[in-house]
Amino acid sequence: MVKIGVLDYAQIDEGKNAAQALQETVTLARLAESLGYERFWVAEHHNVPAFANSSPEVLMMRLADATGTIRIGSGGVMLPHYSPYKVAENFRLLEAFHPNRIDLGFGNTIGTPLVNRTLNENKERKFPYEQSVTDLIHYLSGTVDEAHRFHNITANPAIGTVPQMWALSTSIKSAEIAAGHGVGYTFGLFPFIGPEKLKAGMEAVNIYRDTFKTSRSMPKSKVSIAPFVAIAETEEEAEAYGKALDLWLLGKNNFSELKTFPSVDTALNYPYSEKDKAMIKANRKRIIVGNKESVQEALSELIAQFGADEVLLIPLIPGLEARKDAYRLLADIGERI
Repeated sequence: MVKIGVLDYAQIDEGKNAAQALQETVTLARLAESLGYERFWVAEHHNVPAFANSSPEVLMMRLADATGTIRIGSGGVMLPHYSPYKVAENFRLLEAFHPNRIDLGFGNTIGTPLVNRTLNENKERKFPYEQSVTDLIHYLSGTVDEAHRFHNITANPAIGTVPQMWALSTSIKSAEIAAGHGVGYTFGLFPFIGPEKLKAGMEAVNIYRDTFKTSRSMPKSKVSIAPFVAIAETEEEAEAYGKALDLWLLGKNNFSELKTFPSVDTALNYPYSEKDKAMIKANRKRIIVGNKESVQEALSELIAQFGADEVLLIPLIPGLEARKDAYRLLADIGERI
């Protein structure tokens, strides 16, 4: 049976504030645990008014403290901005408090030019991504050898377990890096549009499986896929939630046009241009929209195409109660796929 997890954005709905959004994330993590989800991950976003979480590691400690069995992870830490040594320290600390429950999902998205400049203004240069991944794994696993430029340093606290590591990716190169280092591979379906890119994703997964090397973090290859999902009891309700996500994905002004995540009413009354409508039509290839039966059918097809071991679901829809309902419906689907 394919395992299911969820990726939460700590979205701020209309009429809510950031503090409320973060408390809602805690509520959803507890619900996901009670429903038998394998993982609950939180995203990293900077300078996006409608998303409250900019620091996955800090939020993860709160979530891990609030739950007891579900794996808590980052989806993900964007390595180009950070010292691998500091990331290793953060996640060793998380793992020390919650052994065998922490996931380190990492990626190489740099965000908008302004975010990139702000997070890196004192840096003269950046290391190649693969070097950062290599360093991170060495620090986390305590395998820094004498050939390493910082061989005489340890990421504290020194502990006996290692967080499970996952590379978040949409590329073949990142699949090769994940395979070479023996970490899990999460393929993001949500940024993808079109059959050619879907084909490239399946190729990346095949390369990952064919070249995977075992590691302390992961003894065998694991592939997860991450789609946006707008689900409800009826097709009509799901389509309404899908329209809110349609509006959000226009991403105007670097996702700063809307200060909160749009409601269905806001989406229905938005003055769309012809360009907007064309983009919405294209973006629908990034979203699974429907009731339990149609979503199950779509997910089953994707799982078969990718040979996925897990699905990381992103129910980015307006309203806490709607998201709770989505979690329950998706949990039912998870028992049958």
